[in-house]
Amino acid sequence: MKDPNNPCLFCNVKESGLADENKLAYASYDSYPVTNLHCLIIPKRHIKDYFKLTDEEIIACNELIKKIKKDIEIKDDTVKGFNIGTNLGKVAGQSVMHCHIHLIPRREGDVENPQGGVRSVIPLKQHYIRKS
Repeated sequence: MKDPNNPCLFCNVKESGLADENKLAYASYDSYPVTNLHCLIIPKRHIKDYFKLTDEEIIACNELIKKIKKDIEIKDDTVKGFNIGTNLGKVAGQSVMHCHIHLIPRREGDVENPQGGVRSVIPLKQHYIRKS
């Protein structure tokens, strides 16, 4: 099995695929999508940690997130929501050690009970009962 970190898959735009880009970041459709049109927003500078991105890199990533969201909605009118997230560190599920942000389109009925959304990273914490 090929190691996506040696060399870094996300440092090679051609290998990871290009959906869109700006000066500091690019977007690529995920090779292992959670849902159809699942996209990754990737800073061009090789950096592992989202929290070490510059303000300019964060703005560039956010601009692409908003643009790709609109593109996805145009391509597929069944998309009714999105999850946005990043994994930081192996214990959080990061497998490519180059910062990337997941933009995951959601459709009605794609899971039985979507309550809790991103909380499902710890399955027993996803569904909760609101306190009165």
